[in-house]
Amino acid sequence: MEVLLENIVAYLIVILIISGAVIFHLKRTSRKTKSTADKIRIAKEQGFYEPVSLHPVVDPDRCIGSAACIEACPEKDILGLVNGQAKTVNASRCVGHGACFHACPVQAISLCIGTEQRGVELPHVAPDFESSLPGLYIAGELGGMGLIKNAVEQGKQACENLTRKLQPNHHVNFDIIIVGAGPAGISATLTAVKNKLKYLTIEQDSFGGTVFNFPRAKIVMTSPMDLPLYGKIKLSETNKTQLLALWKDVISRNRISINESEKVESIHKDGDIFTVTTTKGQYTSASVLLAIGRRGSPRKLGAPGEEKEKVAYRLIEPELIHNKKILVVGGGDSAVESALLLTANNNDVTISYRGETFARLKPGNLKKLTEAEQGGMLRIILNSSVKEILDDKVILIVSDSNDLIETDNDLVYIFAGGELPTKFLEKIGIRITKKFGDAILKHN
Repeated sequence: MEVLLENIVAYLIVILIISGAVIFHLKRTSRKTKSTADKIRIAKEQGFYEPVSLHPVVDPDRCIGSAACIEACPEKDILGLVNGQAKTVNASRCVGHGACFHACPVQAISLCIGTEQRGVELPHVAPDFESSLPGLYIAGELGGMGLIKNAVEQGKQACENLTRKLQPNHHVNFDIIIVGAGPAGISATLTAVKNKLKYLTIEQDSFGGTVFNFPRAKIVMTSPMDLPLYGKIKLSETNKTQLLALWKDVISRNRISINESEKVESIHKDGDIFTVTTTKGQYTSASVLLAIGRRGSPRKLGAPGEEKEKVAYRLIEPELIHNKKILVVGGGDSAVESALLLTANNNDVTISYRGETFARLKPGNLKKLTEAEQGGMLRIILNSSVKEILDDKVILIVSDSNDLIETDNDLVYIFAGGELPTKFLEKIGIRITKKFGDAILKHN
């Protein structure tokens, strides 16, 4: 009888422990669900919930709620747990690291572009990065993967795939012409040298492409990447200057030349020969690799006076600008980051944005912007647009009242995005498709 009672007590203790563990788990799950629900509500209010480009999609039939994806994401708060399953929270902040995709133990995550309601136009690209025009390959941001690490990997893989298909052609100047000297273009160029291809790399602006156009102090978030002819690069975060210096070192050591400030005007294919016409000449090649950005040419406002020399569409060396009255036009991260950099050196900075709120800013930028405005470091004029740019002034118009605001001005920086190079691609003969939630990375 005594043994029986001891067994009953032991069973009761076990049941109590299990019950306590279950209750603790349920309470913890409930807290996480409430926390994530609050984050989703805030994300919807601030405009971060709907994806604008690449983003994770969770398969609820596979997800086991391990939270490995949440822990792996370098950006944090892209995903959260709701009722024990992963759910997208701030989809528009995703930059396509793919860390969540690789971390999921049950392969429940895909990286997709576009949504059922909002499509994203992209050139048609095969798994080996060849476009709908045979012999012409696409890598990097133009193909939907803009993260530096991904762009570097795509540039390398695209050139390797191209090399395997390349047929000797003695009637052309080059084996490959690479258009763009950003992360994908540099990687492709290094791969071409490694494979002993006769190459030409053309960049319409400066070496570094999009990265070169970042403000000097802007932090570039990166993760370990394998750069051809260099090896593994382990960086958690670095600034533009450090990253460009690393690339220049690799380029210099391998005696690689890049044609800067040369814009491609047309690409024409006749038989198995590509003819590439630029602002400086005409070249023939057996293949072409496009490693250009999706932004294309800067989007202009169309306001009178926009052609003046004091108007620019990128900020390169803010530390050289002193004692100026500056207008920054735009409400995205690039505009705000540039405006914050310009507040140094006794500059008088004003931001003009057509929206009612800064709906898509990174939380860190929104906090810094709010603090800067409250501290009197800059002025913000919402619901406004540029009516006219004069030599020493700018006239803004407020949309909800039609009131005119005249402000003294020395410099204008416009961050209104860029025009997609769709017409350029279609003229070449590349098929453009609209992605409505299509998976870029998906487990079989």
